[in-house]
Amino acid sequence: MNKDIDNIKGKGVYCLVLRNTACSIDVGSLGKVDFRSGYHFYVGSDLGQGGFKRLKRHVRVSRSKKVSRLHWHIDYLLTSPSFELVSVIYAATPLRLECLLAGGIGGESIPGFGCSDCSCKSHLFYCSSWPETEVMEAFSGCCLQAFLMQLSENE
Repeated sequence: MNKDIDNIKGKGVYCLVLRNTACSIDVGSLGKVDFRSGYHFYVGSDLGQGGFKRLKRHVRVSRSKKVSRLHWHIDYLLTSPSFELVSVIYAATPLRLECLLAGGIGGESIPGFGCSDCSCKSHLFYCSSWPETEVMEAFSGCCLQAFLMQLSENE
């Protein structure tokens, strides 16, 4: 699969799939959060004029582990040496389906993560094993054609 994130066009919703070791991280306004070893998947959206600009930024930050300013909750994980971004799943849509998608994903939620601008319980979820099937089914449940981009050779 093409690992060049710059080839993604349009705007829509996405899910970042991260693999991590057990750790505790200070996540801005959430304070210290304990993360179990396994996989965490984060649901976001990119509906502005720049298209998937935010998604592309997330991938660049995860690769460099550097950012000039920690802006979103997810930045704390993307810059942590305990977390590796292994996959991106995305779908083009002009509709605001981020919360519907987050609600359709199973797994244990991390309360308050990534949802300060909506009434969702969370936009970050935990699973002990690779959650590809569950995430792809959640996209299908929202009538979205999802595309998977592997970023790690180990998945």
